[in-house]
Amino acid sequence: MNLRDLRYALAVAEHRHFGRAAELCNISQPTLSTQLRKLEEELGVVLFERTNKSVVPTMAGEALLAHARAAVESADAMLALAQASRDPLRGRLRLGIIPTLAPYLLPLVFGPLRDALPDLVIEPWEDVTTALLERLRTHELDAALLATDAEGPDLDTQPLFTEPFLAALPPEHLLASQDHVREEDLAPDILVLADGHCLRDQALAACGNPGLRAGALRASSLSTLLNMVAAGYGTTLIPGLAAGVARDAGIALRPLTHMTGRDIQLVSRTTFPRRAAIDAIATLIRTRLAPFADSAAHGEV
Repeated sequence: MNLRDLRYALAVAEHRHFGRAAELCNISQPTLSTQLRKLEEELGVVLFERTNKSVVPTMAGEALLAHARAAVESADAMLALAQASRDPLRGRLRLGIIPTLAPYLLPLVFGPLRDALPDLVIEPWEDVTTALLERLRTHELDAALLATDAEGPDLDTQPLFTEPFLAALPPEHLLASQDHVREEDLAPDILVLADGHCLRDQALAACGNPGLRAGALRASSLSTLLNMVAAGYGTTLIPGLAAGVARDAGIALRPLTHMTGRDIQLVSRTTFPRRAAIDAIATLIRTRLAPFADSAAHGEV
């Protein structure tokens, strides 16, 4: 039994498909199947129930895969700790980021990160907050960029910058004639993201938690939300970094009366051994976003 075969088994369990698992593991499907059969023979049990349409762990497989996952995580932790003792700024770092931040922040910071930390390979993973926190706690991610507080003694949080919200309006909307928009005035026709996005909850809370009108759009992405606003379907709140994209779509943007916003934070496990890498990323993002934060504080986004 070796860690390589355990990783193969875990990949099949996650994707429920031999082809996708083989692609993820960078091997051929026949090789993957052969190694899993050898693992099953060594263990003396069948790990997966195979049909033409699905691959599902057996009851024994579920129990054994839990141990396999723990073994792989322990081995990865050993390697990370050894690497950190040599050079914490070298090697890969798996960074989660929420979908309402990724398209607007990454282009601003990835180039400078490569220049400042050339030996650090950052692998971004985009997902909603709850999924990122779960992956962080199961060691599938090393850190995550979030816009909500991450609670728990096992997590460390570094504040980066405050991102203001802006009122996003169709150009012909009555509120577009105002210099500033009260958050509660957006409530009657506000559009929001689907459940699971922290921006949805933040937008509704800022507007006084209004009930959504019948048939109101619950978009799966901020780009969809912007397109619907541009088409005159309703109003919404957008994070300040998305202002350029919104203006390009012909949307009228107005600052909010109460300067509502969200705090962007870098979250990692308290036990993560490469603390210097986390600190370096946090420092660079703060420095890169300092002019934006200063403008936002004066309502100039």
